[in-house]
Parts: sequence; C-alpha cells; structure tokens
Amino acid sequence: MHKLDQMTPNERLQAFMTGKEMDRILAMPMLVSIAHRVVGMTHKEKRSSAANEAAAQIGCYEKYGNDIIIIEYGLHGIGRALGSKMGDPEDSVPAVEEHILKDLDDLDKLDFSLTTKENDPELQRTLEACRICKEKVGHEVPIGVLISGPFTAAASVYPVEKILRATRKSPEKVHVLLRKVTDALKGIYVEYINEGVLILQCDPISSGTLLHPKQYREFVKPYATELNETVKNAGGVNVMHMCGNIKNTIHDIVETGGAMLSIDNVVDMEFAKKEVGDKLPLLGNVDPIGILLHGTEEEIHEAVRQTICKGYDSPKGFILASGCDITQNVPVESIDAFMEAARKYGKYPLDKELLGIEN
Repeated sequence: MHKLDQMTPNERLQAFMTGKEMDRILAMPMLVSIAHRVVGMTHKEKRSSAANEAAAQIGCYEKYGNDIIIIEYGLHGIGRALGSKMGDPEDSVPAVEEHILKDLDDLDKLDFSLTTKENDPELQRTLEACRICKEKVGHEVPIGVLISGPFTAAASVYPVEKILRATRKSPEKVHVLLRKVTDALKGIYVEYINEGVLILQCDPISSGTLLHPKQYREFVKPYATELNETVKNAGGVNVMHMCGNIKNTIHDIVETGGAMLSIDNVVDMEFAKKEVGDKLPLLGNVDPIGILLHGTEEEIHEAVRQTICKGYDSPKGFILASGCDITQNVPVESIDAFMEAARKYGKYPLDKELLGIEN
C-alpha cells in the first residue's frame, strides 16, 4: 500500500462497489504504454517475457499507488495470433505492418485455433504475467488486462479502411469476420477471467469518430453485447473504454451490458454523467496528450480538480482516470502530479471548498 494512503486499492474498490466510505477517490491512470519507462526498460524488453511485463506493472504500482494494474494483451492480439505481420520496435508499441487477410473471401482459410491459449505464446505470456502480479501484489491491487473489442480485433486481421468499405458493399462478409473474431475473443476473455483478472475492453475503431451510429448498431453492438454476456456468465467484470467521440452512440454502448464505462477526454464528463451516469459507473477523463504530455504540474492539478468536480456526483459512481492510455512519451513526473492531485482533491470526505464546488 502506498505510504500516503489509508486503504489498499482492493479495499477502496470494494468500498466503492458497496457504497461504503473510502479514504480517497479511486485513481486509475492508464499506465500501459508507459509502464516500461517507469522501471527503466524499453518496451521491447517489457514485452519479451512475462516476468518483465509483470515487473513493469508492479513497479508502477509500488511507485504511484495507482488503483489498478493493467497487463497488455493489446489491440492486435487476434491478428497477430492469426499471422498478421507485426513490427518489433525497440521502444514503442508494435503495430500491424501487414494484415493476414487480404480478401474477405479467404476468411475460411484462417485457422482461428491459433488464437487459443494452447497455441498462442503471447496469450500464454500475458496470462503468466497476470499470475505473477496476482501472486506478488494481488492481495492489494486489482489486476486487469487491456484487450480489444470486436471491431478493433477485426481490424487487426483485415485493414480498417477495407472493413469500412465492406460494411457498405459486402456487409454479410463483415459479419462473418466479426462472428469469428468475437468467438475467439470470448475464449480469450474467459481465460483471463479464470485467473481473476478484470477485462478492460478497448474498441477504438468502433468509436463515433469512424463509425456512423447505424454502423455501430449493426456491426458492433450485437457482438459487444455477446462479449459482455460472456464476461458476466464467467463471473468477470468488463470495463469498456471507448476512444474518440461517442456522443451519438453512448446509450448503445451502455446497452451492451458492460460493468463500467471509461470515456475519452473528447467527451465532456458532464455530458456522460447526464446521459448515462444513472446506468453505470463512469471513468475518466484527464487529457493524456494536452495535459499529461504537454501540461505543467499546475495544469495537471487543475485538470484533475476540474474532472473530479464534473464527475464526483455521478449517480452510479465516478473513478478518476486518464482519457486514454498514457503513451511512453509522457514525462513520468506527470503521473506523480496526477496521483498527487488525486490524493489532494479526491480525499474523502471531499472538501468542496478546496474543489471550488458551490454548496
């Protein structure tokens, strides 16, 4: 437990879920892409072994006392397992360089058994990293895994621009791809849930920045709903993170049945609270670029204060978080400032005068 806290993250989360008193607000900056830098590794070193993946996350927790550890299965895991060619950069997140699927008519040629635990070394590695974290600090802090939702997973198999075109020209073929990808994700989600790991489902390609609401309802919502039902049936928890503008689909997203909704900084927390705050807890949404990358310590403190002011009274609860994953280019001092501000402005009982909230 961090020296400045009176509760462990597990105790704090349990109190949050049961409506009991907490020492401070839950604070979950998304320390995924930046975790290796905190402990002096390159990203390549971090992803080279389960031990290093775990060590990077444990190092973040020991330094900052953040309220969740996040192991990185990533957004391209399905495509990588099937054979999409990935880059291997020294100090950044690997991206797809060449998709395995060139034509939707060749979908049946792909062997989706390659995505299972028995056949995917990367899934094995990240599951082992979860086990290491659970063994070493799981008694204090919840463990989560960052993993793609259905549409983003499909875009790791087949190029996103071709998928978007096919939603108009060959919708039935897109559905076949999404069916296969969703079924693969169900099995992977359950593997993590069986290890006691929370699902952090990220589906940035399905955001309103790229998809029309009608496209979301046809090509994402049914499959996301199935995934959330799988999570519930397995006894797990799914925190949905949606990048980009989701103002026109926020109700549809909530209707898929996730346990919590994490929103991007481009969506105003007041809007999210008004629209769906009575449906589920909200997480967010300090700007990871404008504030955490480019902001001063004072600007970070002010952004945290404003975010707490907007979200603290959300009917189903509010968790302070970054608006998206924090990139490796963010100064590690910015995370210190984020957590310092969380402890200052989020200390319970909240000091409304300090926050600038009128009674």
